[in-house]
Amino acid sequence: MHPHSPKVVVNANPHYEKLGGEPGVRRLVERFYELMGELPEAVAIRAMHPQDLGHSKDKLFMFLSGWLGGPPLYAERHGPPRLGRAHARFGVDGAARDAWMLCMTRALEEQVADAELRAQLVAAFAKVAESIARH
Repeated sequence: MHPHSPKVVVNANPHYEKLGGEPGVRRLVERFYELMGELPEAVAIRAMHPQDLGHSKDKLFMFLSGWLGGPPLYAERHGPPRLGRAHARFGVDGAARDAWMLCMTRALEEQVADAELRAQLVAAFAKVAESIARH
């Protein structure tokens, strides 16, 4: 490579594109919140959200967009995500963490055909959920 050639930037997190870009991430968010309203195990975490989920869906989509390697929409609008601080007022405990993960895991099972990608995402979401519950 010539020393004056532009550097090729490789996306370190290609999950956004693997999920189908914006439409795929939006479908994941929609299904996640549908499951939150359907699963009896998720009653407590659904109660932590407003009746109208529009704002919650938008914020999760914006966060996931950047977190999954797409446009950093959340950071552009709200600054760096501070998930622990943002969720501290809800008192997220182990049961809430598990209910959230149940909804997200089911949504991923329904939306992501690639088993390896699905496993990577479940593991990554579990780390985030655990960090929020510990905060």
